[in-house]
Amino acid sequence: MLKHQLVFIGTYTEPILFGTGKIFQGKGEGIYAYRFDESSRSMNLCSVTQAGPNPSYLTFDPSHRFLYCVNELKEFEGAPTGAVSAFSINSERGTLSLLNRQPSHGTDPCNLIVDKSGRYVIVANFGSGSVCVLPIQKDGSLGDPSDVIQHHGSSIDPIRQIGPHAHGVTLDDSGLYVFVPDLGLDKLMVYKFDPDRGKLEPNETPWINIPASAGPRQLVFHPKGRYAYLINELNSTVMAFQYDGVHGSLRKLQILSTLPEEFKGNSSCGELQISPSGKFLYGSNRGNDSIAIYSINHMDGMLSNIGFASVEGKTPRHFIVDQEGEYLLVANQDTDSVVAFSLDSESGGIKVTGNNTNVPTPACVKIL
Repeated sequence: MLKHQLVFIGTYTEPILFGTGKIFQGKGEGIYAYRFDESSRSMNLCSVTQAGPNPSYLTFDPSHRFLYCVNELKEFEGAPTGAVSAFSINSERGTLSLLNRQPSHGTDPCNLIVDKSGRYVIVANFGSGSVCVLPIQKDGSLGDPSDVIQHHGSSIDPIRQIGPHAHGVTLDDSGLYVFVPDLGLDKLMVYKFDPDRGKLEPNETPWINIPASAGPRQLVFHPKGRYAYLINELNSTVMAFQYDGVHGSLRKLQILSTLPEEFKGNSSCGELQISPSGKFLYGSNRGNDSIAIYSINHMDGMLSNIGFASVEGKTPRHFIVDQEGEYLLVANQDTDSVVAFSLDSESGGIKVTGNNTNVPTPACVKIL
C-alpha cells in the first residue's frame, strides 16, 4: 500500500451563474495538488496550476499520465460554449503542464470521463444539455470533437427544468454503454458507444424515466457490474437498479431518501460513491451537509440506510473514496475546505480525523 498519494482538487475561480439562479463567487486559483499522507490523513501542498476559468471537475486517463478538466463557462473564445483543458502530470513533483484546450461544444460543462481505451474524453454540458466526445491525441492533447449529441425537452420544475441539463457521464464495465443523467428532463439517457469511431448512438431503450422533479445527477455502477445507483439532486433521493450489461438496460429496484427523517430545511444532493468492496454506498447532501450511508445487499442490490455523518463544513459538492476503502475526502464548497475522514470497512461508518485543509471554493477532489 502507498503511504502517500497525489490529490488534485478542482475549484471555482470566478463568478458563475448556477442553475439555481444564484451567482456564486469563485475564489480559487486553479487546480490544487497535494500529497496525502495516509497514516496521518493530512495533506501537503505541492502546486497550484492556473487551469483557465472555473476548472471545476477533473478526471484522469487510464495510464494516469494525463489530467482533463472542464472549464465551466457560458462563453469561450467568443462562442456560446465552455471548454475542456488537457494537462500532462508530473507525479514526482505533483505538477501539471497544459497541453491544450478545446471547446466543449455546449455551455457550463460540469462532468467528464475518459473512456476505457484512453482514446476519448466524454463531457456533459449542463447549461445547454449536450454531450461531446473529444479524441485524445498521442501526446495527451485533445482534438476536434468526433461527436456532439444535443438533448431536447423539459420537465416540471419551472426554474431548474425548463430545458435539458446533462449532469453526468458514466461508462459501464464493458465501456460500450454511456449513461447521462439529465437533470432538466428527469431522464437517464442511454447510449451505445463506439470506441473506434468515438460515436454515440441512442440505445434500443434510449432513456429511463426518472420520477418527475427528481433531477437525476450522477450514476455509479457496483464493482460486480450487476447493479447501478443514481442520485437525484432536486428531490434528495437515491435509486437502485438491476443492470443487464448485454443490452445496456436498467430495471428499477428501489428509491430512498438521502435525508434524515427529522430534517426540514432545503437540501440538494451532490456526489455518489461506492466503496471498493461493494458493501456500502455514500451520497452527499448540500443543505443538510451530511453524507448518507447505505449498506448494499450483495444478493439483490437493495439498499438499507445505516446512518448519516456530518461533513464538518457546508455544501459537500463532491467527495472521493480511496481505492482501498480506508478514507474519504470531502470538498466543502462553501466553507473552503477539504476534510479527511476515516472509513470503517466493517460497518461502513465515517469517522472524523480532525484534518481539514483550506482550499478556496473546492468543487472536485480526485486521488491519482
